[in-house]
Amino acid sequence: MIDRRPGLIAKCVDTADVIAAVGLAREHGLLVSVRGGGHNAGGLGVAEGALCIDLAEMDGVHVDPGAGTVLVEGGATWGDVDHAAQAFGLTVPCGIISTTGVGGLTLGGGIGHLSRGAGLSIDRLLAAEVVLADGSCVTADADRHPDLFWAIRGGGGNFGVVTSFLFEGVPVETVVAGPTFWSLDRAAEAMRFYERFMAEAPDELNGFFAFLVVPPEEPFPEALHMQTVCGVIWCWTGSPVDADQVFAPVREFGPPILDGLQPMTIAQLNSAFDAMYEPGLQWYWKADFVDELTDEAIARHVEHGARLPTWRSTMHLYPVDGAVHRVAPDGTAFAFRRSRWAQVIVGVDDDPAKAGELRDWARGYHDALHPYGAGGAYVNFLMHDEGADRVRATYGPNHERLREVKRRYDPQNLFRVNQNIEP
Repeated sequence: MIDRRPGLIAKCVDTADVIAAVGLAREHGLLVSVRGGGHNAGGLGVAEGALCIDLAEMDGVHVDPGAGTVLVEGGATWGDVDHAAQAFGLTVPCGIISTTGVGGLTLGGGIGHLSRGAGLSIDRLLAAEVVLADGSCVTADADRHPDLFWAIRGGGGNFGVVTSFLFEGVPVETVVAGPTFWSLDRAAEAMRFYERFMAEAPDELNGFFAFLVVPPEEPFPEALHMQTVCGVIWCWTGSPVDADQVFAPVREFGPPILDGLQPMTIAQLNSAFDAMYEPGLQWYWKADFVDELTDEAIARHVEHGARLPTWRSTMHLYPVDGAVHRVAPDGTAFAFRRSRWAQVIVGVDDDPAKAGELRDWARGYHDALHPYGAGGAYVNFLMHDEGADRVRATYGPNHERLREVKRRYDPQNLFRVNQNIEP
């Protein structure tokens, strides 16, 4: 979907390169975009004619097993983190695809497989090294530049270039995870069961609801290939011994037409969708936070979820309760800590000729569900053209404080190729 040509690409290998690139942009009044590990559907890592500060070669990950911390450079992906941290029995709350960049996901909040039990990515962030618009490099944490530390935890790339993140590691190795699918004729009751079940589920259980087409490849049974279904992709981080008891209500509600629950490593779970969503696809996203699934909303989900335009297209409802709710809405810039789900509608295909169809389907689905949303959306799911009102709604009561921090650290709005918070 994105066809933009930067005027210059700075392929940075260290923080000194980033400082030099920011200085060049400031001196010559250049438009700046920042690309971390990639994966942003709005294409906000690139801008036409801009200086693209590309951190892809800054992908190092260092684990301190004694301190239980994981230091991650700004261009790393979550696959890089999994590879390094799993050797020490650690992980960091991440997303659901290992090729996602650590920087973009974290700065927007970081929703994923571990959110209910371990919180958002930002909830495990201890410190960050940030190159500011004036060319200085600072460490932001609870004691040093605490206002900046508050803002980068959910406020996106508005405040500088984050060249490294220091995370508190989470001791998780093996999980019991995988999908359970049901036929579309059970979609409405499956959504109602899912809502009730998750309301009482222990925090160690995460599971996102989806409408999807069964991929035409292994390990999915050939008899299900290309069938549109509904289901949940689960992740249980508690004791594997307790998994059968935890999932018993899921199997009793069914039985599902596919039960793919099995022990696996976090790295295996996080990479399960990588082959399905390889680079170069057409993507269009629409999103909202959701507080409840009303009967009317479920009816519209069933209607639109049954009409996925391509086999890669989908709708996901990610839980944002549990540990996420134990941080105050104004504790970080991520404001929607009292919602129950982050909803995203995703049109995806490899054929550029289908771009319009993907966009129209996603917008139509979103228009039907938006009246039942909570008013804002996960900033990492916003497209590039959604406007200032959506950004304000996404940050809610935190928006004015974010503007104050923006005025302090980037008064000229050098970093504006993002979901921009204007100073």
